[in-house]
Amino acid sequence: MELQQMRYVVAVAETSNFTRAAEQCLVVQSALSHQIARLERELGAKLFDRTSRRVRLTPAGAAFLPAARQALDAAERARAEVAAASGEIRGRLAIGAIPTVAAVDLPTALKHFHVRHRQVRITLRSGASEELTERVRQGTLDAAFLGLPLGPRPQGVRGRELGRGELVAVVPPGHPLADDERVDLRQLSDEPFVDFPPGTAARAQSDEAFTAAGVRREVAFEVTNVDFMARLVRQGLGIVMLPAAFVSELPSLPVLQLRDAPARMEHLIWSRFAPSPAAAAFLATLGISATEPSGSPDA
Repeated sequence: MELQQMRYVVAVAETSNFTRAAEQCLVVQSALSHQIARLERELGAKLFDRTSRRVRLTPAGAAFLPAARQALDAAERARAEVAAASGEIRGRLAIGAIPTVAAVDLPTALKHFHVRHRQVRITLRSGASEELTERVRQGTLDAAFLGLPLGPRPQGVRGRELGRGELVAVVPPGHPLADDERVDLRQLSDEPFVDFPPGTAARAQSDEAFTAAGVRREVAFEVTNVDFMARLVRQGLGIVMLPAAFVSELPSLPVLQLRDAPARMEHLIWSRFAPSPAAAAFLATLGISATEPSGSPDA
């Protein structure tokens, strides 16, 4: 069993197509197909069901895929560690971030890191705090920027609080409350809302605040993209509650301060285990030691 064979299996699984997988791996399709067939003979099981229309994993292939990815990650980590011993940072840096991250200028931080460590391949995934936390635990992300209600912090990871703030209400231009400096949640309870889906930390913050205020609200639009949220608000279809530090990204929309505003915390987490050289270098770019105990929620 060879690492290259595992790469081919992962590529086919991700593209569901032998031709696209071969293009991704920079080999001719016949060579890729031959190596996968050779691996299947060695394993004594078919990894893919092939038809003229589709390619999909067999149960054996689904069982093999996670281990293949782990082996490839381990091989890449080994190469990165050897390079780091010689003073060169290389490998992969996988970052996750909520759409409303504001405590850090993430694009600028990634640019500075890229300029200093050009041998590192950077990837960025946007998502909900719960999803990103689980990916850091599993090791598919090196670090993640979260937005959390005040209270218990994620378990099984290291982390540092980056900042605290409050939510504000963003309303359409010309809204009857647009000229008010400050309102309370009760005044907004009859409005249709744009919000994140249920089960996310961002949605929970707003839901819990309205419950505490003793009023109910209607969430008419459940979306995950902040730009799309802003477009819906601009069209007068609803209002949205977002972090005060973030709303400068939404020009031309009136912002209302809330007397009973929900509080939130931005948090950076990373693995409780030894980080890769690239991950340690990224944390250092932010002025953070990967092994610092302060603020760590992994106890």
